[in-house]
Amino acid sequence: MNCKLAALAAVGLLWAALAAAQGTAKPDVAKGESIAKQVCAACHAADGNSAIAANPKLAGQFQEYLHKQLGNFKAQGGKKAERDNAIMAGMVANLSNDDMRNVAAYYAGQKLRPAAASSKELAAHGQKLWRGGNSANGVPACAGCHGPDGAGIPSQFPRLGGQFAEYVEAQLKLFRAGGRANDANGMMRGVAAKMTDQEIKAVAEYAAGLR
Repeated sequence: MNCKLAALAAVGLLWAALAAAQGTAKPDVAKGESIAKQVCAACHAADGNSAIAANPKLAGQFQEYLHKQLGNFKAQGGKKAERDNAIMAGMVANLSNDDMRNVAAYYAGQKLRPAAASSKELAAHGQKLWRGGNSANGVPACAGCHGPDGAGIPSQFPRLGGQFAEYVEAQLKLFRAGGRANDANGMMRGVAAKMTDQEIKAVAEYAAGLR
């Protein structure tokens, strides 16, 4: 009986080890690059440094964040996609989870060519909000989650420093209106709901100039 139990335990450990190995398998960056150049480059550029403000820069963004967003654009299990975007839905429709992990890893490894702030006045206002928030209407400091320099926190909050101001502004307005709802615990929706158009524009402008 002891021998049988030992054998069963050994099999269990083996399966656990195999499962762990599969869960921590490294993404295939070369495959990710190939997919990026074939599927993503037209909008985001081959190296992730989009030249069009409507399309976010992906270079240097956290792998975990990119992977999550790609998955959120995809309708799965008969359910509507968490992020409703017809263009992105078409792009990810034929990508497997491994494909999305590989693409995310590839773009995460690219060097960001940051955008720039175009209005000193707006950026100055945005700096105050970024660092200290607005206690009058309950807007918290952006730096609390995204960092003083907009570098973000891996697996938790995305990098915003150097992103297009127009894109950040558009996303904040989507969160505020409920058009984007894939934020954990409704955190960004709660923040954006308290922000005025001017505050959103100012924060976005400041984020673009962060390095």
